Parts: sequence; C-alpha cells; structure tokens
Amino acid sequence: MFWGGAAISIVLVSWGFYRLVMPKGWREWTRAGIVQAFIIAFYAEMYGFPVTIYLLARIFNLDVAGVVWDGNLWIYLTGSRWAMPASMTIGYTVVVFGVMLLIAGWHQVYRANTKGRIATGGPYALMRHPQYTGIFLALFGEGVVHWPTLFSLTAFPIIVIAYSFLARKEEQQMMKKFGDKYRAYQQRVPMFLPDRNDWQRVFGDYQI
Repeated sequence: MFWGGAAISIVLVSWGFYRLVMPKGWREWTRAGIVQAFIIAFYAEMYGFPVTIYLLARIFNLDVAGVVWDGNLWIYLTGSRWAMPASMTIGYTVVVFGVMLLIAGWHQVYRANTKGRIATGGPYALMRHPQYTGIFLALFGEGVVHWPTLFSLTAFPIIVIAYSFLARKEEQQMMKKFGDKYRAYQQRVPMFLPDRNDWQRVFGDYQI
C-alpha cells in the first residue's frame, strides 16, 4: 500500500479538476462532488487497499500476492504482466486528450463570456459540451482503461448521466439568454460527440 501516492494523486487531480471546471451553481457543485468522490475512491483503491482484486480473489480464488502494481485488474483478466503497461499507455493517451479538450473548452468559454456571446469556436464548433466530453474521456481513460475497479466501472456511467442532465439544464438557460441563435447552434452541432467525419478535426484542427 502506498497511501502517500494516493494522497498526492487525489490533491493534484482534484486541483486540476476544479481549476478547469470551476463549478458555480449548486447543480454544478453536486456533479463536481460525484467526480470528487470518484477521484478519492479511485486513487485510494489504486494505491491503497485494492478492494476489487480482493473481492474477486475471494470469489475466484486468485493469487493476490505481489507489489502494488499487481492490483491492476487487467493483469488478472489477461494473465499477462504486460497488460498493465499496455492499459496505462492507452488509458493515459485518452486522459491527455480529455484534458486537452477541457483546456481548449475553458479558453473558448472564457473568451465568449468576456464578449457576451455563445462559445462556438475551437472544440465548440464540433460539440456543444467539449468540457464535459473531456471529463468523460479523462475518467474513462483512467478509471476504465488504465485501472478499472468495481467502483470506477459503476461510477463512470452515473457521472455521464449526471453531467448529461446538467448539460440539458445549461442549454435551457442558454436558449433563454440567446434565443434562436443558440437554438440554431444546438441544431447544427452535436452534444457530446462530433459527427463521424469531424473526428479528424477534433484531433488535429482545433486550437487550445
């Protein structure tokens, strides 16, 4: 167990999350609280007590002896010690792209707010809620691809649903504020995922 690593990861990831998302109303704080719980529970299990592995060990009589990194679920599912570095590489690639979307979205929202207009540039030209998509990708890359646990696999869809409801509430407010202008944007641009032909632009064309 490496509780120091858990504490450092929780503090750094939480700081980055609140720095980029910056919740305002109680609805945003409620959703942020769910993500915060995800962060705490995830890193506590990753570096601390591997609840998922020990539960599966009791059910399937797995051998859980080894270092902290042997608590990775992919090692037990595949039987290969290469599974963890492979899942780490793929997972953190997804995480980095999610964080890039968060940062790019934050810049666009800041610029739009200072000018009193709708954010439609950068990733907002391809999806209406790139910051939430960034959160989904970051949590998926870390908590599903890299280091899946029973908690992260259960919490991830709950977080997606919670932020989907929040996004719809925000869009109702935007329509009240900008009227037909936002309604036209809403009809033109997908909510969370860009159109199939726009994926290349997501990876290559938008500016942070």
